[in-house]
Amino acid sequence: MAVQIIENGGITAPKGYLTGAVYAGIKSRKSYKPDVAVLLSDRQATVAALFTTNRFCAAPVTLGRELLKKGVARGIVINSGNANAGTGARGIEDAKAVAAFAERLLGLESGEMFVCSTGVIGEYLPVEKIQQAVEKIVPTLSPLAGSDAAWAIMTTDKARKELAAELPLSGGTVRIGAMSKGSGMIHPNMATTLTFLTTDAAVDRSLLQSLLRDACDRSIHLLTIDGDTSTNDSIFLFANGASGVRVESEADVEAFADALNQICLAMAKKIAADGEGASRMMTVETRGLSTKETAAAVARAVASSTSVKLALGQGRLGWGEILTAVGNSAVECGDIAPDCAIRSPLGAVTLCENGLAAEGVESRLAQILSAAEVTVSLDFHQGDGCGLAYGCDLTDEYVRINGDYRS
Repeated sequence: MAVQIIENGGITAPKGYLTGAVYAGIKSRKSYKPDVAVLLSDRQATVAALFTTNRFCAAPVTLGRELLKKGVARGIVINSGNANAGTGARGIEDAKAVAAFAERLLGLESGEMFVCSTGVIGEYLPVEKIQQAVEKIVPTLSPLAGSDAAWAIMTTDKARKELAAELPLSGGTVRIGAMSKGSGMIHPNMATTLTFLTTDAAVDRSLLQSLLRDACDRSIHLLTIDGDTSTNDSIFLFANGASGVRVESEADVEAFADALNQICLAMAKKIAADGEGASRMMTVETRGLSTKETAAAVARAVASSTSVKLALGQGRLGWGEILTAVGNSAVECGDIAPDCAIRSPLGAVTLCENGLAAEGVESRLAQILSAAEVTVSLDFHQGDGCGLAYGCDLTDEYVRINGDYRS
């Protein structure tokens, strides 16, 4: 059962989903970019979610964990420019006030709307501005405004991150849509970001939660940009059943899971490529280790190494930075004498074999590292464990963006 990517598709590609977005002026700097969005299912949807593991979590995360216990919802109000984190009890009440206002306007019951926020930490949410924005959005909600919503949730992102796909199941065709924001403060677990997924398939709640967690473990949880897990990281998956197709049989579950995994992996790669100030996306592959957990930890250590990221940004990444990161991974990986290679669309080169440097690679390496996507591959020849991590380089632009962020 082939997954078909929908051209220009996004969060509203599945049946029954509406969005809208407006500018509310949440940030002090006037950009007139939309900064408040509403995502709504036209019927009650089963919902699954995962939230940040940062113990200093934002008010919307605290509220979201409580609302998730119901297992069903209708949508989310999302704002950028203000994280509503570090705001104490008032932050919780402010998030509730935004949700309750949206529910009244939409004629919904209490607890049917989630709230997500992203932006500056430690400032109270401008509740009135957001409520006024929601009041403007509700009459304009449309299945054609998905890209506007993807724009509204951006902070330091350079590009909108959206995708959709459809796949045939035994009962008919279903669709999955996605939008994400994420550029900095990204590190497992739960990297990353805010990610929103929709499907018009009908999926039981426990299965939906299991499928989401598994998909994240294969994608978004493998991301690292700067070593910081945000206070607001959240991912939601809504399943409203509007297609009339239920995911039940073993074959359908397997096909749906595969499609969800592909969508989440594609979104993770979009986030990695758009890391704050990034000029190159980096994939780290590890194999030949004793367990998959060890392999994953080593891959993550390399992808998150400041030395590796800086060297990649300068186009001079070598085996020294890579093996140093392996040695600092704090996991038992035996004698550190792997094969190490780097490849990109511009070619491939072996940097070392059995931990010893290869000769005469510098001229070819410079060209390979000039590509926008680079893969570091390590083979330890010790077992069957394999791992992956996704990240990016570190440039001067990262410092500029973060130094200027509050404005």
